[in-house]
Amino acid sequence: MASQSEPRDVVIEMRAVNKWYDDFHVLKDIDLTVERGERIVICGPSGSGKSTLIRCINHLEAHQEGTIDVNGTRLNESSRNITQIRREVGMVFQQFNLFPHMTILDNLCFAPMWARNTPRMDAEATAMRYLERVGIAEQRDKYPGQLSGGQQQRVAIARSLCMNPSIMLFDEPTSALDPEMIKEVLDVMIELAHSGMTMLCVTHEMSFARSVADRVIFMDSGEIVEQNTPDAFFDHPQMDRTRRFLSQILSH
Repeated sequence: MASQSEPRDVVIEMRAVNKWYDDFHVLKDIDLTVERGERIVICGPSGSGKSTLIRCINHLEAHQEGTIDVNGTRLNESSRNITQIRREVGMVFQQFNLFPHMTILDNLCFAPMWARNTPRMDAEATAMRYLERVGIAEQRDKYPGQLSGGQQQRVAIARSLCMNPSIMLFDEPTSALDPEMIKEVLDVMIELAHSGMTMLCVTHEMSFARSVADRVIFMDSGEIVEQNTPDAFFDHPQMDRTRRFLSQILSH
């Protein structure tokens, strides 16, 4: 994150963002600015709007009020703007969303070849580089069903990286995993964070938040209740709602 004396390099700016599902007000006047290379963890109780917030950033969910700008492009109903933003933003979901009938290598090559007309040879070279980065290059010819959950999630991360995003969004990427598989996925995310990737991660993995995040954001009832550095957030929470949440989640 830039120091006070350096110019700010803002890559995501949300201003007065509101979203409803029918009568349910799921995001309430969200203001959020993210700088290049910043690592943000978003936490909060179930139904607090965490996943909806990050899904609005690449228009997987449409907001009804306010503005969202990503790398200087305004997110609106323009298909050109949406496509431009999605080129910049990779996303990893709770479920792996891999094509079960394709090999691991084909899963990684599909989007670059289809969306960017990347030649097969180049797509394979990129895919192998990222499979090596996440530690499962030897699985290239297997199918998703032949891999563990942790391995499939690492494939999903590699697949997102193949599109060369400048921003990565993670929506509770370890919540569908068995406990012994969580560490292998978090290790990959930690390596990404240390490489300087801009990251927004919705997670309940508080040890990850404390060790990796530049900023921790707590949401409740569709609002950003509190945000601070990890040390300040965990050791000196300012709001009662934050303190109650931390006492519950850290006691488990």
